[in-house]
Amino acid sequence: MQGMRNQINMSYNDLCMFPDIHLFTGFKMPKFNLYDGRGDLVAHMRDYCSEMRSVSGKDELLTAYFSESLSVAALEWYTHQDVSKWYAWEDMAQDFVRHFQYNIDIIPDRSSLSKMEKKPKESFREFGLRWREQAARFSPPIDEEEMIKLFIQAQGPTYFSHLITALGKPFNNVVKMGEMVEEGIKSGKIMRYSALKGTIEDIQNISLSLGGRKRNRKDVVEPRQRQDLVDVPAQRFQP
Repeated sequence: MQGMRNQINMSYNDLCMFPDIHLFTGFKMPKFNLYDGRGDLVAHMRDYCSEMRSVSGKDELLTAYFSESLSVAALEWYTHQDVSKWYAWEDMAQDFVRHFQYNIDIIPDRSSLSKMEKKPKESFREFGLRWREQAARFSPPIDEEEMIKLFIQAQGPTYFSHLITALGKPFNNVVKMGEMVEEGIKSGKIMRYSALKGTIEDIQNISLSLGGRKRNRKDVVEPRQRQDLVDVPAQRFQP
């Protein structure tokens, strides 16, 4: 902490980006949905403005408390800005949009949706919701039937083999089936494809090994037997 004090002034006026702006009496700060730098930033700004409609027209309050709706990368971006260049809400909003524009530009396509993977510590339901959020950004919107097909294609071999029968069912039903597969894997009633493949490979390796031993024994025994067959008649008919 001592090293930090030597580099950064720890006074309130220096740490606070808007030290002269205060909320009016009776204002209750809304509970915002936090934006972490990913997803639809325009939708987030609309949500923020809707929650702050009671301070409509007060650009300094909208700008100063926008950070309350940010987290992670978005909050880090905000706290590193030169607020003196923001004369109105639109100035801040334009800078915000320019910085996170890539979230709008990179719209998911069919290929990216079918290649999305479930994270190791992510539950199947969490993966389904995350996948569905990305699918909702697709433009033009895809119909339910194609969406189910793409979602099933995004599954690993174990889930794919069980969910392929869900084609034509509603998305919610597919997610519920995926959760059942997930529980089956946890309980041991369903073996993961990777584990099953490993077991099959082990069996094949053992079979090949045993087969190799049998061939080696045959190669050792048979020549002796053939030699005996040749030697015996030769001894029998010696004069």
